[in-house]
Amino acid sequence: MSLINRIPHEFYKLFTSKYTEYYMTFLVAIYDAMEQSYSVLGLTEKECRAVMNEKIAAAAILWDAENYDEEGVFLTRSNMASVCLKHFEDWGWLKQDYDETLNSYVVTFPEYSQMYVELFARLMDESDSQERESVLAIYSHLYTYSVDTEKNNEILKSALNASKRLVRMLVNMQDGMREYFDELSRQKDFKGIQDVLVKEINNSDSRKYAILTTTDSFYRYKEAVKELIVKNLDENEVRRRKKERELTELEPGTPAFVRCGRAIQLCDEAADIMFRIERQSDVIERRYNKLIEQKTVFAGRAAARIRYIMQEGADGEDRTAVFVSLLSRSRKKEEMIGELAERTGMSSQYHLMSQGSLYSRKTSGRDEFVPRALEQETQNGTEEMDSFVLKPLYTHREIERFRKKNEKDGVFQVTKDTVRSVEDLEKLFFVWQEATESAQSGEEIELGDEQETSSGFRYSALKIRGR
Repeated sequence: MSLINRIPHEFYKLFTSKYTEYYMTFLVAIYDAMEQSYSVLGLTEKECRAVMNEKIAAAAILWDAENYDEEGVFLTRSNMASVCLKHFEDWGWLKQDYDETLNSYVVTFPEYSQMYVELFARLMDESDSQERESVLAIYSHLYTYSVDTEKNNEILKSALNASKRLVRMLVNMQDGMREYFDELSRQKDFKGIQDVLVKEINNSDSRKYAILTTTDSFYRYKEAVKELIVKNLDENEVRRRKKERELTELEPGTPAFVRCGRAIQLCDEAADIMFRIERQSDVIERRYNKLIEQKTVFAGRAAARIRYIMQEGADGEDRTAVFVSLLSRSRKKEEMIGELAERTGMSSQYHLMSQGSLYSRKTSGRDEFVPRALEQETQNGTEEMDSFVLKPLYTHREIERFRKKNEKDGVFQVTKDTVRSVEDLEKLFFVWQEATESAQSGEEIELGDEQETSSGFRYSALKIRGR
């Protein structure tokens, strides 16, 4: 009977429960306690309840208004261990047997249940895979095989599995990195950017990336892995030729002839595994280099968004920075500032950045407000105002040159070949911004589908007519 057919139908009720997280924690705790126990048959039901009660006492379980489980049983802290243990036995997660020596029931994990519980343990312990998924682990397996007198091919299979896991980890790391920078680029204010950065500090992928690039010494061990593969292949070929010479001297059908033939087959199998490890090593190197490249691209995209927020202000919230930016580009700036001062009656000089802003800690107390007499605007005051205005990264001539480059018959059109670098992406944004903010331009703006280049840049197709 296959293993999957031995799983009872009620087994999957655990995943549809609102207490799934607690069930997983209890099963892992019982599994760990069973591994440390001296009992041959397993833990008694009393011992299982004691393990779960320890977890219940240590965890801050948030109880709902109505604490009923899937079977309609009312749950409290006192009966939760007993109810959960009965569910585990009824659903097939634990197997119950009666021990006459102990005069009590003992429970064990069926084989199919062990696989799931071990997976739960790995999901709850993020550091479990950090040592296994590394170039150093591949190097260790290959080195062990090179010094092994028996030349056990299972060691090579472990090295191949470690290389495959490392490839999967790099793929997952790249996807996670893309999602992180995309989320950072979608933020519309400084608070959102701060939340994303704090979340990234506690991200397991970030810690794995740091281990891969520092502790694991990727570039050093990848060369050592290639050298070990070449060395093991050469030694394996020498053994194979030696066994082939011995085979010609032996009588067919004898035990020695069979053993020698088996040794030749193992040499062929070892060579095939090492060639596959070598191909995986090349894939790992390409993935690793691509990861470094993509991180630069994603970081540049997020940096462009952050610079925009710093220059233009938060979308829909902090309109002060937006007003200052528009004011700096207006030809009637001095006139507008004068009218604004007369209408608001300002008694204290305004600041875009102050001691209480984002860039310094708020260690001092609240500043005392001291009214000041309204001063006439002077040339020096205008210069001070200009010092608070953030300057754009590109001149008007550079943006105009970029627009002319992508115009055809007086129509500015964006294609997949328009953006080739982060600078092109930022210039495209400024072109769109200038066209949308100029109400008297009379230009017709049309947005199309999202474009994505081979370098990972994503932007919407854009047409501007009638300039």
